[in-house]
Amino acid sequence: MASRRPSAKARLAEYLGGRGAGLVTLDEFEALLARLAPVSPSYLRALLRQSGAPLCPLVEGVRQESLHELGRTLEALEAVYRQARQAGDAERQRLCRRLVIEAKDHARWALRRGKLTPEQAAWRREAIQWMLVWLENPEAFPVWAALRRRRLEGAAEAEPERPARR
Repeated sequence: MASRRPSAKARLAEYLGGRGAGLVTLDEFEALLARLAPVSPSYLRALLRQSGAPLCPLVEGVRQESLHELGRTLEALEAVYRQARQAGDAERQRLCRRLVIEAKDHARWALRRGKLTPEQAAWRREAIQWMLVWLENPEAFPVWAALRRRRLEGAAEAEPERPARR
């Protein structure tokens, strides 16, 4: 009987165990996609997040576990976007935008599914608003996010966490 090939998760754990402690870069992420094929970028990104390995913003993507994580990752992507704009790297700018658009589309999909509590739906709408602001003007996003956090805290909603899934 033929032995089963180890799962992508097991192969990734083996790979991560044999590498240094540095940041997982975009080039390394792309090499991992080829090495662990067939695996989707979103699944690999999820596995890397679960692993606890430090990830560059273009690998980590947009986190939606809380407004803190959402803001942190959007601000990190804004910094990459700004550096890419200053360097004339349109491809890297497009990649930043694509990551935010994919996250926004996923949040909208989850909202449309209709299987959310009112609190979860409100959180999704807030997260979508944060991503839309980023997409409208990434460089203004950090200032907007700071003002928005202050407003939420002032409304006694001190950074609403994403409600747990049912």
